[in-house]
Amino acid sequence: MNYPTFTSLVAAVAMVGCGSTTTVDDHRPTTEPIDIVAGERVALLGRRDAGHYETDRSFIDCLGNRLDHSNLEVMSEQEFVDALYPWFEPRTAPKHLKRLRRIMQEPVIQEKVQQEKIRYLVWLDGEVESHGSTGVMSCGIGPGGAGCFGYTAWDKNAMFEAIVWDLVDLTEEARIRVDSEGTSYVIGIVAPIPLLTPVESQACEGMGEKLKSYFSQKGE
Repeated sequence: MNYPTFTSLVAAVAMVGCGSTTTVDDHRPTTEPIDIVAGERVALLGRRDAGHYETDRSFIDCLGNRLDHSNLEVMSEQEFVDALYPWFEPRTAPKHLKRLRRIMQEPVIQEKVQQEKIRYLVWLDGEVESHGSTGVMSCGIGPGGAGCFGYTAWDKNAMFEAIVWDLVDLTEEARIRVDSEGTSYVIGIVAPIPLLTPVESQACEGMGEKLKSYFSQKGE
């Protein structure tokens, strides 16, 4: 590969290579807004399978920060798990509405949920995957110092699902799936230059905006 051709590749990648495509699909039993009274909170909880699998914590934190900047009062995942310990630990947390209904029959849990003013639980599942690596990069040390030349590229896909559960009526209020995909690059021109596609942040933005659009806040 000659230098002008490689420079053109770098310019092309920098302009268009790191975009991402995001799609958001949702399902709701009704088109009516989800009512939430001022002072009531929305809690977040990611799927955990006792060390074998867990929803990306960075995505949960991102979604919490995005919702927190709206008019919703958000309860972080750690705060929620601590407040209702041990019922929402990885081995006991519900993954389906049927299991949630059984757990919520416990008077001590009902009392704690009322005390903490938790009205809705957003149950999250998903991760970011990388695959399809291509390209070649070589690095070495010569008389002029160390350097790298070439490029590598790989595809990234972020897929997350959210289910909104009403902890008072014990119903499913909404289900959202967001997919974001794109290609990341590392280009070697003496020093490696990473050009990373923001699939996770785009998925967070798409899901956050959709969630915020559901809720309608009422007065006390």
